[in-house]
Amino acid sequence: MKIATFNINGIRSRLANLLHWLEREAPDVVCLQELKAPDAMFPAKALADAGYESVWMGQSAWNGVAILAKGVKPVVSRRGLPGDPSDTQSRYIEAAVDGVVIGCLYLPNGNPQPGPKFDYKLAWFERLIAHASKLYASPHPFLFAGDFNVVPTDFDIYNTRSWLKDALLQPESRECSARLLAQGWVDALRTLHPDERIYTFWDYFRRHWETDSGLRIDHLLLNKRLAPRLVDAGVDRWVRGEKGASDHAPTWIVLGDAPRRSAARRCRAVRAGA
Repeated sequence: MKIATFNINGIRSRLANLLHWLEREAPDVVCLQELKAPDAMFPAKALADAGYESVWMGQSAWNGVAILAKGVKPVVSRRGLPGDPSDTQSRYIEAAVDGVVIGCLYLPNGNPQPGPKFDYKLAWFERLIAHASKLYASPHPFLFAGDFNVVPTDFDIYNTRSWLKDALLQPESRECSARLLAQGWVDALRTLHPDERIYTFWDYFRRHWETDSGLRIDHLLLNKRLAPRLVDAGVDRWVRGEKGASDHAPTWIVLGDAPRRSAARRCRAVRAGA
């Protein structure tokens, strides 16, 4: 099972890029962020024609998240991150696909900082940490996938010099990220590539793509039930080099099959009515 996360940075303007990537790489599940489209403008039919069923939360001109699944409809379990009923920004959707529960998220950028946008970023991060604490030990296989808008360490950026004032690198942002991971979540990309500089985002300025001046801000985090199934992880860098590309590249994991229960356990479960 291949699960990817991709900040599409405008699904209407980059639908052709998305469809090309889906056809070439054929992920089983895709988490999209920054749709920049209201619900009615989400291209569900075009995606269905490509073999993918969708659930989504749109928002006009900005934000927006979606989960796509090949040949099966994701079953939504949550729309919106808990903890603030007044929050109307479309940044979180949670759904089950083939027995795996996935939280697709678009964490606030937080710039400029200091200021209300950075305060919102940190408050949203605190809500995520609280929600995650209940899910890490869940009996269900669970993962968070999305644009976390945080560079966890200096190893995850080409050079910190131009980014020292950016919200993505602030000590408060990194401290929230560290507390989230300290719950036990497995950072799939870093776990399988501990010594490799891997980037998922290259902004449009100063030839950052051409010079490989990137940042790693798109992450897939696995709970303890799902982590043993992690087989592979990577970034489809070629997508960033396409004409009209998003400034992000799809980041993905491959999961192996779930362990089979022993015959004795299956018999006990049947006798117990499970």
